[in-house]
Amino acid sequence: MCASFKGEISHAIDAKGRLIIPAKFREGLGDHFVVTKGFDGCLYVFDQEGWNALEQKLAALPLNNKDARLIKRFFLAGATDPELDKQGRILIPSPLLQHAGITKDVTVVGVGDKLEIWSSDRWSSNEESMEKIDDLASDLGFEF
Repeated sequence: MCASFKGEISHAIDAKGRLIIPAKFREGLGDHFVVTKGFDGCLYVFDQEGWNALEQKLAALPLNNKDARLIKRFFLAGATDPELDKQGRILIPSPLLQHAGITKDVTVVGVGDKLEIWSSDRWSSNEESMEKIDDLASDLGFEF
């Protein structure tokens, strides 16, 4: 069963590109997890079950479709299986940091089936668009 992540926590990335995974998220990730590029200029962090599900969806895409190949490359080319050190940190490779515009301050956000790692500046800009959330929910037919 996939973990259910929620909440947001701000941290800083160190000079070596290491990020502390907040304790509240570590248990849900388990021993094996994957970090990859995400939409909107963030990084996605999947537990192993969530990653396996994504890989199955990607494997089902037709190889003879150019857009399908682009999607596969987007998620798979930069994916990494980081290991937590004794301080609960992971090393994020430079290409992933560049994709997310991360230089120092980050915000780790739980969004249900995965975590998102954002540059804190990008996350703040994203928060400003939350003013439109009621219209977006309505457009998608989302009611609660």
